[in-house]
Amino acid sequence: MKEDLVISVGGSILLPEGGEVTNIIDIAGILLEAAREKKLYLVVGGGRTARDYINWGRKLGANEAALDELGIAVSRLNARLLIMALGKKVYPVAARDFNEAVTAGNHYSMVVMGGTHPGHTTDAVAAMLAERLHVKRLINVTSVDGVYTSDPRKDPDAVRIDEMGYDELLSIVSKGERGAGPNIVFDPLAAKIVKRANIITQIVSGYDLDNLRKTIHDLDFVGTTVSAI
Repeated sequence: MKEDLVISVGGSILLPEGGEVTNIIDIAGILLEAAREKKLYLVVGGGRTARDYINWGRKLGANEAALDELGIAVSRLNARLLIMALGKKVYPVAARDFNEAVTAGNHYSMVVMGGTHPGHTTDAVAAMLAERLHVKRLINVTSVDGVYTSDPRKDPDAVRIDEMGYDELLSIVSKGERGAGPNIVFDPLAAKIVKRANIITQIVSGYDLDNLRKTIHDLDFVGTTVSAI
């Protein structure tokens, strides 16, 4: 029986600056390979594009709920692009809620979602879906290679933590941004959900494709593993 695996993929990983689709093609190749052995539920973020729209909306005076809806719309567009890259073996539309995703998973080896409700980042959506499916592992594919003691993009003395408990993760990510479109390594709500459901969470860079492949296949990898240690 195939392992059910939830993977949260940052939008900026799939579509980095410059408009090239090389990353999304390469990541789709890894996912297609993995889908031979695993059933994949993929939750795609809005990334840099969503943050741009949110910033523009904020300048126009929109409230946070409306800005969240902008981010959700962009995440669903990104989800549709990933579906295009994955071809015929994936559920052909972006699932709009958990019931649709679970039902689609009965018939397809890959299901893709974007955001769902205002106030929930796609990390939180991935964690909720993982809890709903009773999966053992959730992989968060992001722009940094794990959780650090502080932001490695700002602090040259930041140190990656290879293994940590849920409470330590919560302590670190709770210091991050608030409001629509936060740019943090893992959402605090998602951290609370994986803790209560005891879901092993692996945080890994999406720029090292070989390392990402190892993570998906549960081999030794470079990144952070969060569990009940």
